[in-house]
Amino acid sequence: MRLAASFLATSLLLAGCASAKGPWVELGGQRYSVEIADDDAERARGLMFRDSMEADHGMLFIHEREEPQAYWMKNTRIPLDILYFDNQHRLVTQQRDVPPCSLGDQCPPYPSEAPARYVLELNAGEAARLKLGAGAELRFGPGIAQP
Repeated sequence: MRLAASFLATSLLLAGCASAKGPWVELGGQRYSVEIADDDAERARGLMFRDSMEADHGMLFIHEREEPQAYWMKNTRIPLDILYFDNQHRLVTQQRDVPPCSLGDQCPPYPSEAPARYVLELNAGEAARLKLGAGAELRFGPGIAQP
């Protein structure tokens, strides 16, 4: 009986650990752990002041409505791919290999070419590696709230 209780406790602990991995998205057959930026303060800070990001990680920005978006690299130290998605989670614009910028408010904007609601930032080169094309679908894992 004690062995069965121990096995059950271990199973529950492992199941809890598996679900504690955090939010994720899938794009082009690749899964990425993501940080969520879904309010003005989080979106403004983004990936500023970071020296690196793990290869299978990214940041997902969620906006209240679908509209033209523009992102910049102010105080961002790592090159990124900035990917814009519409309400249906379809890729509408890719800004690939965007370089870091230390020019403060003089950093250039990188706009979407169509209205977007979701923006995914990944390490530069990921969009090319995945061979992403217009209309690629972004899948959300459980726990990512959709406005």
